[in-house]
Amino acid sequence: MYKSVLITGANGGLGKESARQLAQNAEVNRIILACRSESKANEAKQELEKETGRSIFEIALMDFSDADSVRQGVKSIKGSVDALILNAGGMGGKDPGAKSKSGMNMIAAANIIGHAALIEALVEQGAQIKRVVYVSSEAARGVPSVGMKKPELKSFSVDEFKSILEGGFFGSKLDPGQAYGYVKLVGTLWTSALSRKFPEIEFVSVSPGATKGTAVADNAPPLIKFMFKYVMYPIILPLKGMVHGVEKGAARYVQALQDPTLKSGKFYASKEGKLTGELVEQSPFFPALAEPTFQENAYQAVQSYL
Repeated sequence: MYKSVLITGANGGLGKESARQLAQNAEVNRIILACRSESKANEAKQELEKETGRSIFEIALMDFSDADSVRQGVKSIKGSVDALILNAGGMGGKDPGAKSKSGMNMIAAANIIGHAALIEALVEQGAQIKRVVYVSSEAARGVPSVGMKKPELKSFSVDEFKSILEGGFFGSKLDPGQAYGYVKLVGTLWTSALSRKFPEIEFVSVSPGATKGTAVADNAPPLIKFMFKYVMYPIILPLKGMVHGVEKGAARYVQALQDPTLKSGKFYASKEGKLTGELVEQSPFFPALAEPTFQENAYQAVQSYL
């Protein structure tokens, strides 16, 4: 187990729960809660200290949709950072198709740009990172039985990935649910490319699965928020036996962080057609995930916004 872990988006939901679970391990002596809101981060820190009986939590303020905010926040981090859980994300707020400062749409910015800046800044600062866990989604390879269509790309080129990140790929009307899956695909391929760029660091992508009780759609447009909070998670997914709680979703993060059988450059999520259960490698269901050229193109596309 790594002694010092930084978790992005750690003030609630899966991020906070993964911090709580990691604190149960006596070998972990430092957990950095990287959050946008100082008040929410302080509240989470106090609750975690009370729940775990340990004073090992620190706060680093960063907005992960803004690379400059992340770079500034990294300057406050002193000492060792052994591992990262890149959990911050979501569906881009109330206007997910809007352009962020980077030029990415807000969904892509929330899920990728700050994490790219974080890794770059920490490496430049000399952090001896050993493993990075990028939080992806089964939506990146599709689950048709619950309306998640398999992403369909023509070329997997740098330009096609950039059109996803900027939003032009989706035409005049961006569907946040659809765009989220494509963005997570780009993020997953980018993560796999990083395993070759930084061979001294292990990079593993993992999906928390269909997890009730998270904030993934809390700031989404009203219809999307309604569908997630009042239709998909409380009704449709339970009927199919395809949803679990925050504890199990966060346990996947912890497994991805500490399980040596999970290989660098790979993406682990549920079995084909599922959203819960054991973690398995995903490229057998979507071979494009294992294609080095596609991974490199995703990396080049992401880098162009930094």
